Amino acid sequence: MSHTPEPGTGQDVPGRATAGNGTAGPDTGAPSGTAPGTAGRARRFSLRTRVMLLVALCVGCTVALVSFGAYFTVRDNLYQSFDENLTDRAEAAVRSPTVESRVESIPGAFLVSSDIQVGLLTASGDLVYPRAGNPPPWGGSELAVARGVQNSSLRTDESTGMRVIALPAGNGVAMVLAQSLAPTERTLGRLALVLLFVGGAGILVATAAGTAVARAGLRPVEHLTSATERVTRTMDLRPIPVSGDDELARLTHSFNTMLAAVAESQERQRRLVADAGHELRTPLTSLRTNLELLLAANREGAPVLSERDRADIESDIRGQLDEVTQLIGDLSELAREDAPKDTDERVDLVEIVERALDRARRRAAEVDFRADLNPWVLTGDPSTLERAVLNLLDNAVKFSPAGSTVGVSLRPLGDGTAVVEVADAGPGMAPEDLPRVFDRFYRSSEARTLPGSGLGLAIVKQAAERHGGTVYATNRPEGGALMTIRLPGIPGDPGAGTPASS
Repeated sequence: MSHTPEPGTGQDVPGRATAGNGTAGPDTGAPSGTAPGTAGRARRFSLRTRVMLLVALCVGCTVALVSFGAYFTVRDNLYQSFDENLTDRAEAAVRSPTVESRVESIPGAFLVSSDIQVGLLTASGDLVYPRAGNPPPWGGSELAVARGVQNSSLRTDESTGMRVIALPAGNGVAMVLAQSLAPTERTLGRLALVLLFVGGAGILVATAAGTAVARAGLRPVEHLTSATERVTRTMDLRPIPVSGDDELARLTHSFNTMLAAVAESQERQRRLVADAGHELRTPLTSLRTNLELLLAANREGAPVLSERDRADIESDIRGQLDEVTQLIGDLSELAREDAPKDTDERVDLVEIVERALDRARRRAAEVDFRADLNPWVLTGDPSTLERAVLNLLDNAVKFSPAGSTVGVSLRPLGDGTAVVEVADAGPGMAPEDLPRVFDRFYRSSEARTLPGSGLGLAIVKQAAERHGGTVYATNRPEGGALMTIRLPGIPGDPGAGTPASS
């Protein structure tokens, strides 16, 4: 047996570190400090890259949490099992009988296996341990057990990496056992490597899967982007093929609807320009011919125009200028089709019709007007509505002979709408002309000999549709045409109505 004196500087060594001590893992709040910079970089990434990184980040965080949970759970279980086994062996050593060795009495615990170090510590600080073995580390905790101050002691000796337990073995004696933690630490190290390898492989697989999902999921977006670039580059407004019924398919449907609207708008503009050019060609050609005649008459040696011929040419020029001016004004009115409706307000339709009647009477004194107006109120643009009613009145005057009467009525229909009807005293319209009289630049065979551009009734249709209404034309049984605008609204003040007048 060997004896070791009590170390003069012996101190109580702190217990084994656990998950709750100062050696815990790094603060997981640190990444939040880099969020602004990361967000700034993420904004420069493509959507596919962001989806891939998001999947990898989510899987990485999940794998990290699971790995940390598994590691610390296994770690705690291994240390708990280690402590229980060491405690059982220490209790067995205390209960072991004394054996004789070369006329010396020694504890039977000295004959245990060599994986632990065992010794008897006296209250005076003397340690007795087997000659063939090494003395277990001891300190103030073990000495306190030997002196009876503590019932037991279990701690980790940091200098040797051993787990040390002390139990009372009699008066003034403590049984001290120590076992190395190296095998357990090696097991935990291998476990950490396995978890790190499996977690890294999982993150790589998740990143690859996220890339594949992002590529497949964003392929319709790439097609939509390519189509947008194609439209920008070539103005080709063909619809994009749609497959599936998910959100991206609905987005493609919406984009196709927008392309169709743009194509329709372009077609309307093309027709408007073509029709306007066709309508302007005749008055401009006539205007040029008359001007050339006047210029030729002023040349030396040219025949002299009579005063009557000159007056007729000048009258034609003024008429043609008026026709061009009216056509340009009508085109400008039609160009307001897509204008914003910021000027909409509460409109008394009776006042609109009365103002239009006053203007029509000043223009056509040879025609009488009879009005029967009932109050009606709607929300809209007063100037647009007045222009529409005035165009109907001008059209009726154009086909009504002198001394005849043009009838105007405003009456509700009882279904939330009212109609403005203008009846002329003309010959009426051919059945094939009725569906087309509101088309741009359309003129019936009877109207081609009369002044006008063929845009007046198109402006009426545009104004009605802008206010949620419709227009239609019919022939009256008693003769003449009946033009109708149907508009939504509500009945107005009964006192605002106008009785029949001329």
